[in-house]
Amino acid sequence: MELTQTKPHYEILDGLRGVAAITVVFFHVFEIFSNGDHTKQIINHGYLAVDFFFMLSGFVISYAYDNRWNTMTLKDFLIRRLVRLQPMIIIGSLIGASLFYFQYSPDLGWGEIAETPIWKVILVMMIGMTVFPVGKSLDIRGWGEMHPLNGPSWSLFYEYIANIVYALILRRLSKLVLIILMIVAAGFTIHLAFTNPNGDIIGGWSIDDSTQLKIGFTRLAFPFIAGIVLAKTLKLKFTPKAFFTTSVLLVAVLAFPRLGGTTAHWQNALYECFALMIVFPLIIWLAAGGKVIGKTANKVCKFLGDISYPLYITHFPIAYVFYAWAVNGKNTMETSWLQGLLTVVVSIMIAYVSMKCYDIPVRKWLAAKLITKK
Repeated sequence: MELTQTKPHYEILDGLRGVAAITVVFFHVFEIFSNGDHTKQIINHGYLAVDFFFMLSGFVISYAYDNRWNTMTLKDFLIRRLVRLQPMIIIGSLIGASLFYFQYSPDLGWGEIAETPIWKVILVMMIGMTVFPVGKSLDIRGWGEMHPLNGPSWSLFYEYIANIVYALILRRLSKLVLIILMIVAAGFTIHLAFTNPNGDIIGGWSIDDSTQLKIGFTRLAFPFIAGIVLAKTLKLKFTPKAFFTTSVLLVAVLAFPRLGGTTAHWQNALYECFALMIVFPLIIWLAAGGKVIGKTANKVCKFLGDISYPLYITHFPIAYVFYAWAVNGKNTMETSWLQGLLTVVVSIMIAYVSMKCYDIPVRKWLAAKLITKK
């Protein structure tokens, strides 16, 4: 987190970001074995980690920047966010391009992946480094993703939009207006969950379908605004063993089995709205009121916080390779659990190396060059 020196640092929120990121990796590793059936997905609600990230982002940005606008311009703010987010977006796109020909797409198959011209892969990589989405003509994987080489970059596209809207509009609004906007956004989220054919809020990663864009903005609006409201209104109360309690609660929410089966979708829709609107704010409240006690706990929280963003933005190309191995060898979850676990471990290692050898040095260099100390 990028906080002012005069404010306390919420180490537990950093740690929770890492817990959520690791859960996302497990979610994606298991995903290949569900064959598109949402009821069979292990770590069933792992995709809600993105919504949790949006809520954390709103909370942290409001907490860190609300009282700095008398000494900070819009340009200063945007530069700070670029320095924080952009380096890893670049490396994620580069890793995605490097591993592309070792991967697999259920919609295209090995042959069409192998026949994709390298100039097109490089072009998609370069566009991906800017976080701007690509359209159907550059969908080299065939999944309709706005970032075919590194799927999770879609959420960073919305993250940038949220940052810009915060700087231009949301920071200027009163608590009452923000609460009203939050309630309106909650209404859109509820409508999405209960009208989506699958009874969930999955989606947002494509620009080829207006429905996907609507899902993306809906998933962004409520948690981000709710995070800002939490930062402005929370009255913290000390929470004993907060990191353990909130970590277990977060993993339980993300791993909770699908409700309602293939027919009673309203049950799952109700669960997701409850998780997003009740449990996630509760987790943030409990975590913000907690303290990390002991050197070991501090190191764990710091490690998890440090790798959280690098892990989230670099792991999917590695998961793509695992998908290729699993499908090509006709492997089941029972016969490939060890390779799946290895995929998680390798993803964490690559995230750590990227963070230590690239992200931190590059951000320090950029900060020294671009950020004016106030």
